[in-house]
Amino acid sequence: MNLKDKVAVVTGAASGIGSAIAQKFADAGAIVIVADVQADKGEERAASLRAAGGKAEFVQIDLTDAGSIAAFADKVQAKHGTIDVLVNGAGWGKTAPFWEGTPEFWDRVLSLNLVGPMRLTKALLPEMMKKGGGRIVNIASDAGRVGSMGETVYAGAKGGLIAFTKSLARETARYGVHVNCVCPGPTDTPLMAAVPDKVKEALTKAIPLRRLAKPEEVADAVVFFAGDTASYITGQVLSVSGGLTMHG
Repeated sequence: MNLKDKVAVVTGAASGIGSAIAQKFADAGAIVIVADVQADKGEERAASLRAAGGKAEFVQIDLTDAGSIAAFADKVQAKHGTIDVLVNGAGWGKTAPFWEGTPEFWDRVLSLNLVGPMRLTKALLPEMMKKGGGRIVNIASDAGRVGSMGETVYAGAKGGLIAFTKSLARETARYGVHVNCVCPGPTDTPLMAAVPDKVKEALTKAIPLRRLAKPEEVADAVVFFAGDTASYITGQVLSVSGGLTMHG
């Protein structure tokens, strides 16, 4: 895949799936904007991409803060002009029964997984439309397609992100902006490392391929949507779940 000198913003790029996406983009020649709330880890990730021969820089963003999102967009566009690729990769949740949740927890989950990506997209999209092209890839979750016990608000937010993807794709197609969505299944990330072993074992048994996804395997799907080989694809939702969920 050739993304030479394409400017790609990847949120949540300091770790996990976002980090793997940033690596794949850098390997393909893109100028990667490592966007994350964690300054130390974000700087470290950008430095590691540069050390490996890639083009990368860190710009901090807090997706729960509208002011931070606006400042991020202004800074990136002032330096690089129009963004070619936006990957809304940052996300967060924790497992607990819905009735134990608080409004403060709901607000955080919705901000990180739905409202924040919407705000960032709105900030970067107009210049993409003026340019006449661009790629937006939203990272949702199969929880948003089929539900997930103990992740009801998270599933609702990711389901909203899926619907947002489809509707935005319809609106922006005439401007040459493609919008697609990748839904990871259980993936071997730092967040998954915190899950009890019994739960991970049960998940693995339920997956037809009998293992968790590697972050790089999710990243491959994102790179596909970002490149020219997906030139006639928009508004689509692709599960990368080892067959755990199968959609007709």
